[in-house]
Amino acid sequence: MNEPKAGRDWKALYEALGVFLLIMLYIWWVRLTHPWVAAAVIGFVISTHFVHGESSRWLGFGWKNFRGALLVVAPLVALLALVLMGAGFLFRTVRETSVTQAAAGLAAYVLWGLFQQYLLNGYFVNRMAEFQRQPHGHAVPLAAAALFSLVHLPNWFLMAVTFAGGYVCVRLYLRYRNLYVLALAHGVVGFCLFLVVPDSIGAHFLVGPGYVLRMYGTYPEMLL
Repeated sequence: MNEPKAGRDWKALYEALGVFLLIMLYIWWVRLTHPWVAAAVIGFVISTHFVHGESSRWLGFGWKNFRGALLVVAPLVALLALVLMGAGFLFRTVRETSVTQAAAGLAAYVLWGLFQQYLLNGYFVNRMAEFQRQPHGHAVPLAAAALFSLVHLPNWFLMAVTFAGGYVCVRLYLRYRNLYVLALAHGVVGFCLFLVVPDSIGAHFLVGPGYVLRMYGTYPEMLL
């Protein structure tokens, strides 16, 4: 077992927190008037990988460990999906949708899941691991899951789901380092949740200003 390196990389932590702040500012303020800024933030995040000497394979964009991770994750995801859909039919909360719409929705969720898993694990987990120097304890998964949850403010349901799911995904990433399996799991579970969770609880899975406008019908003028 490798011993943790002495000292912490505070620059990596400041970088991660800086990007987190940019994401929050974008969601709550900038997106309303300048949605194109998202491309600049993503471009900055991608550029940091070159600075840190991180390859796409190292980030998790590769087929290494795919089969091993899938064999572990697939049965759990299938079971969770069956439970969610069963509960949805039992309580009659399943949204009406066609087969075509369901297929398109699932595909979209998987792609969106890949992007979110990349930010969560490929970026934030790696930066926090650089800072902590010991990524295999509980500190890095808990910290990354907390940031992932806070991005979904103020939707309490999504915050709870993303904290628990984020923690599990980080642990799996640190073990298998494969974003594709996590994207599939993210997409399937997320889509099933969207199908069965009523808007009275999930608020149509909106976050930030969208959630505020839907739930309260107004938005703070200072942020407009």
